[in-house]
Amino acid sequence: MDKKISFIPIGGITDVTKNMYLYEYEDSILIVDCGLGFPNETMLGVDLLLPDITYLKTTKKKIVGMVLTHGHEDHIGALPYVLPELPSFPIYATTLTAAFSNEKLVEFGTSYRVQTVPFEKDIQIGPFGISFIRVTHSVPDTSNIFIKTPAGNFYHGSDFKFDMTPFDGKKTDFTKISRLSSQGVLCLMSDALGAERPGASPTEMDILPILIEEMRTCKGKIILTTYSSNISRLNQAVLAARLTGRKVCFIGRSLLKAKDVAQRLDYMKIDKGIEIEQKQLRNFKDQNLLLFVAGSQGQEGSALSRLVNGDIRETSIKPTDTVIFSSDIIPGNEVSVNALIDEISKIGAKVLHSEVAEDIHVSGHGKQYDLMLMMSLVKGQNVMPIGSTYRHAAAYRQLARNMGYLDKNILLLEDGQEIIFEKGTTRMGQKIQVRNVYVDQLSGEEIESFVLRDREKISKEGVVVLMLELDSNTGQVIGTPNIIARGFSTAEAIELNKALVNEIKRSMLNKKGRVTDWTYTRRFIGGIAEKFISTKFRRRPLVLPVVIEV
Repeated sequence: MDKKISFIPIGGITDVTKNMYLYEYEDSILIVDCGLGFPNETMLGVDLLLPDITYLKTTKKKIVGMVLTHGHEDHIGALPYVLPELPSFPIYATTLTAAFSNEKLVEFGTSYRVQTVPFEKDIQIGPFGISFIRVTHSVPDTSNIFIKTPAGNFYHGSDFKFDMTPFDGKKTDFTKISRLSSQGVLCLMSDALGAERPGASPTEMDILPILIEEMRTCKGKIILTTYSSNISRLNQAVLAARLTGRKVCFIGRSLLKAKDVAQRLDYMKIDKGIEIEQKQLRNFKDQNLLLFVAGSQGQEGSALSRLVNGDIRETSIKPTDTVIFSSDIIPGNEVSVNALIDEISKIGAKVLHSEVAEDIHVSGHGKQYDLMLMMSLVKGQNVMPIGSTYRHAAAYRQLARNMGYLDKNILLLEDGQEIIFEKGTTRMGQKIQVRNVYVDQLSGEEIESFVLRDREKISKEGVVVLMLELDSNTGQVIGTPNIIARGFSTAEAIELNKALVNEIKRSMLNKKGRVTDWTYTRRFIGGIAEKFISTKFRRRPLVLPVVIEV
């Protein structure tokens, strides 16, 4: 029997986030990453997006384990939501990735734990041989995964760049990449987010002198926001603060937790006397302060959002301050981030972000040179862009063509599309239906898509509540219906109230007789209202009929 292996992206192929990938060999499944996504401005009341694990819950195959590539939310953030829904299996990651993951799992009160694996140790998970390869990225201990199977080998190159002078001194292990890849690679799954950007990625070290200069010349506070897991950036800013005589303060739960984990594992060192608590801020002059503030993606309710709105008691943003956004904007968050920048600009503070100061942030994703270098190192029979959008995948395809790959060996998938590797060839398999899973973070519960549709309808068209009493024997309206309209002008609401009452009474005159089906009656009345409002006002609000039986 010929050996074959399947690859199925559950998330991460077309929208950057919700990274979750399945490798299937015979009856065994290996999962790589378990990330969450972020809502856009149309997803009202939604805090998080999760990968759709319906297939994993219904398949007869066995999940033998999971490996995690690094500690960013779009790769580990869904763990506490997803794991309780699946059978128990072992989970592995490198030191800092495991620590960030376990901190999250403990916070959610789950019993699951991620096991730590050093880079130099190989592990076996069912039929899958796993090797963690150190690469540089915007969070320490990021790994690419070399996966050995009886049907062939895969290089899972999620999120990387080639920084030759990383701030922590821990460089990409080029020797290991070459050594493992020399065994033959069926497919290179590669980060493609930087595929449109020419050249090579700049080094993280380029940022330090910029930070020092900003802190030296700023007459007020320096307020820096970045990903909580960007430990290298935090370490550089702490060093810049020490060199310019500023105290540092961490504001925001996610930043404080990331800092505590990093300090506990010696990934971050802050000299004694430099760090102060939030309650001590009033004891120091603004020009002597560096504030690390969570909320670089403009999240509603984040520390930065509260600071901008004046909701942090101990400090505020002033015109003499400089606010630094030292992070990429995750696709989908552009509106919220730009709105926050606008509000800060209104205050009069100086704002630095990637559009006006490219040197204030170095991306964790490799540019074209990095991606082509990875192709030449791995020498995969096939290449596949992951962790990107369609436009990035298209740019990656052109890079691969430039490297000599034929189109048949450049594999562009969609989420849920299985691809089968067999006899040295590839073919498309089943198309698994995957959807966005919307979550309210406060309750931790899924929000159904119809709820989102109702919310969107209310926000655009308004809502009309009809409250009326019906005589159960005659089916006639008793008294005058009460109508509450929201999202209409005062004049419209008055006109609507009068006209709709008359329309409902007139329509119900033809419905004489005992009411036997109250569900039908409510729908009938709602339909009358919807049709009338649409005809007279050219509006389609959410109509909620409340019919009381008398």
